[in-house]
Amino acid sequence: MKRQIPLIITFIAGIVMIIQYFIPHEPFAGMQQLFNQWYLIIAAFAMILGIGNLLKIHSGRISRKTSGWGYSIVLLTGLTVMLISGLGWGIERGTFFFYLFWNLHIPMASTMFALLAFFVASASYRAFRARTIEATLLLIAAIVVMLSRVPLGGYIWSKIPFAGDWIMSYPNMAGQRAIMIGIALGTVSTSLRIILGIERTYLGGGK
Repeated sequence: MKRQIPLIITFIAGIVMIIQYFIPHEPFAGMQQLFNQWYLIIAAFAMILGIGNLLKIHSGRISRKTSGWGYSIVLLTGLTVMLISGLGWGIERGTFFFYLFWNLHIPMASTMFALLAFFVASASYRAFRARTIEATLLLIAAIVVMLSRVPLGGYIWSKIPFAGDWIMSYPNMAGQRAIMIGIALGTVSTSLRIILGIERTYLGGGK
């Protein structure tokens, strides 16, 4: 029953959420809001479990002094300081939590995102090698788009900005829409597998 009950709950919740989109009348009309409230309650308890698991794992690393245990100290210290400052003084403007968030967390997050530029440059270098016809077209399109976004492109040829806009508006947009359609179909198929009980990996313990 430990596995059957979650499957039954998932099936009922999934079917009701689907029906309420097609039958906007009671009792289905208010189901989405009700389920969203339940979701927030479950998410709150899941966050408590996540924090407990985080404390257990990193405290174990510190006690055993495994590789990188110093980072665990930094993580737990930051977690404790932010938690105490948020619960003790609030999160409004002017509080200690607000100061830490905007002067410590935001700069570190910006640094992490800035590092992505180097990974993108490395991936672009590997992807834009003109080994095949498709790679050559990708390389040419990338060069045209990059030149169209800087004043140098207009100095080289006045049509380059228009060519870059055309690539972004038509071939690029068509590719984006195809990717979004694929994502939507994948989401629908995965959701149906979960609702119908075919996909059970979220329960843990294999099949």
